[in-house]
Amino acid sequence: MKEFENKVVVITGGANGIGRCIAEEFRKNGAIVCVIDTVEGDHFAGDIGDKATLEKFAEQVISEYGRVDYLINNAPPMMKGISDCTYEEFSYALSVGVTAAFYLSKLFMPYFGEGASIINISSSRDRMSQSQTESYTAAKGGIAALTHALAVSLAGKVRVNSISPGWIDTAYTVYEGADAVQQPCGRVGNPLDIANMVMFLCSDKAGFITGENICIDGGMTKQMIYHGDCGWRLE
Repeated sequence: MKEFENKVVVITGGANGIGRCIAEEFRKNGAIVCVIDTVEGDHFAGDIGDKATLEKFAEQVISEYGRVDYLINNAPPMMKGISDCTYEEFSYALSVGVTAAFYLSKLFMPYFGEGASIINISSSRDRMSQSQTESYTAAKGGIAALTHALAVSLAGKVRVNSISPGWIDTAYTVYEGADAVQQPCGRVGNPLDIANMVMFLCSDKAGFITGENICIDGGMTKQMIYHGDCGWRLE
């Protein structure tokens, strides 16, 4: 896509998994990609749960490129449950999962280029839960709600959307049997399923989409399950 040539893309948590796949797709299409991640590497290494780190990173991006075209808030928060998650850990999860997305949007607000987009990576856990996942689930619900708030506040300047991945195997493992069949699409997802949607939402083809959350989960959240269905039993 030539529309991405020389565009400046910021990706949090872009060193591995879904974030890395998104970065690779943008690079393939000629974009300039700026990654921040806690993992050391050929990118800005730092903790997005820290305010000063966010400010230093944003300053470096603007100093080098003068603008941001696409901000992808992808870095995942920790997943801990009510039984063992401390106050400090819960607060930190929200800092990584919600506050960092808000603050980077604020820091880059004067520098967003024409046709800019923010994509927030939420989760299908923003609408459903397993037990003992409160820190992660709360953060993902928060970033989903932050999405439509930012879309209204930044109307006419930046389009803001979120994606809620379901089961995404970052190792591209091919599953068979129940793991695959339980999903209406018949397979487990992979990072490219998410990266493709990020690319679309950032493109001109999605120019009339903002404030939206798109769930990419193979249909799992649409399938009703009752005791006894397909041999499933609650013990």
